[in-house]
Amino acid sequence: MLNKLVNLLFPETCPVCQNPCLNHETTPICTDCWQSVRQYKGPLCQKCGAPLVSEISIICGECLKQEPAFVYARSFGLYDHTLRKGINLLKYHGKKRLSRPLSALLIKSGLPEADTVVPVPLHHNRLRYREFNQSALISKYIAVEMKSNLILDCLVKVRDTLPQVGLRYKARVKNIKGAFKVRNKDAIKDRKIILVDDVVTTGATIRECSGTLKEAGAGEIYVISLAHGMSD
Repeated sequence: MLNKLVNLLFPETCPVCQNPCLNHETTPICTDCWQSVRQYKGPLCQKCGAPLVSEISIICGECLKQEPAFVYARSFGLYDHTLRKGINLLKYHGKKRLSRPLSALLIKSGLPEADTVVPVPLHHNRLRYREFNQSALISKYIAVEMKSNLILDCLVKVRDTLPQVGLRYKARVKNIKGAFKVRNKDAIKDRKIILVDDVVTTGATIRECSGTLKEAGAGEIYVISLAHGMSD
């Protein structure tokens, strides 16, 4: 009844297939397109979760050169098709209601055991412009599911960096270096932390965040994200 009423009052067209969207929970993406989202099951780096070409390889070149501070990082799927559309609708078009079904993808795929959930933060300039942090919205549902502490004001971004999109790996690392700090070390000391991001590409941001948390006294750190994008 609720679906019918919402669709009658606020009809929407699915941006993926152009058919009517009849499910308010995933609006404006229709049920068929949403159900087409699949978890990535291909070869990946066992450390950072980057998709690999060969089943034989288990660690990527970047993790061999410099081991990250996190135990491991995993993304639900690849940053394409319907998953990409859903993330972009949340992130750039303010469709905050999509944070619930997007977080449900991560929950259903399995979560590492942890007592604390921390989102990758936005700089206050970006937060003021966007009015919300998409990673924080997803983290809220993750923390509720795990009955864990959600800490939003501990890891902060202190430098307003250039957008990482379009930058090559070395430029991304340089761009994000020293951009984060921990305000309250006691809040994360010896904690098992899930660090939440929306999209991971080269991994420069999650490496920097994890290193900052580890230096501040955090225990084991696990990274989860909705999607892994292509990197140069």
